[in-house]
Amino acid sequence: LQTKEGISEAVYLVQEELKAEGLSYAELRFAPQLHCQGGLSQAQVIEAALDGLKRSTLPCNLILCCMRGNGNERANEETMERAGEYVKKRILADGRKGYGVAAMDLAGAEALYPTYKYKELFKKAADRNIPFTIHAGEAGNAEDVKTAVHMGAVRIGYGVRIAGNKEVIQLVKDKGIFLEMCPTSNRQTKAVEEMSAYPLKAFLEMGLKVTLNTDDPAIERTTLSREFRYMESLLDLTQEQKKLLLLNSVEAAFTSRNRKWKLKEQLLF
Repeated sequence: LQTKEGISEAVYLVQEELKAEGLSYAELRFAPQLHCQGGLSQAQVIEAALDGLKRSTLPCNLILCCMRGNGNERANEETMERAGEYVKKRILADGRKGYGVAAMDLAGAEALYPTYKYKELFKKAADRNIPFTIHAGEAGNAEDVKTAVHMGAVRIGYGVRIAGNKEVIQLVKDKGIFLEMCPTSNRQTKAVEEMSAYPLKAFLEMGLKVTLNTDDPAIERTTLSREFRYMESLLDLTQEQKKLLLLNSVEAAFTSRNRKWKLKEQLLF
């Protein structure tokens, strides 16, 4: 995935797989800086991904990931700057089209590179009105989630390790933060010790805004429908709880109000 053609084709094929599964909207996240090994710039990588989006009829937006690590500070700064430029372009063009760069993210080795180290980077993102989610509470702990919320994240990738921490649970609830939970991934990475105690249903019952996600479907060998079946069999989710997970996903989406209304119409009517 180091050429324009390869990136465009990969994005297109992912969308076609999701469309075949029955999805109505998707958000794909990736780190542009990881696709520059063959000489492409981050801007060229993003343009190639956008080209792939336009080839499919599935409404889809991109989330650009900054990466935890050492020596990539400038690359992260550029990702943030590019995210700001493209988010503005998407809004000015027509957010109802359902494709473009919608937000940014922080991904990577959370336990080795704690969230607080990226406060300045995400302060700049907030100052530029860039919406963002942050991976936290997977390999790290509840404090990482607390830090991410205070940094301005409106969504948290995983967040599974806030279970049992009343203070952070209350913070997440009070702030209306969405938790992007990924059960199969959390099982495989051992983010939780015992899946029978997986907190997704408990979080829903506490009034937290939980969404159900695949993480990386190619690595986890899963699909969104499989994740729903998994949680239904493991936690005995009700039909109403499954619908709530979908409605939460619509509410959490980095997309236009018009797109959200269309998605809600599909779920409610």
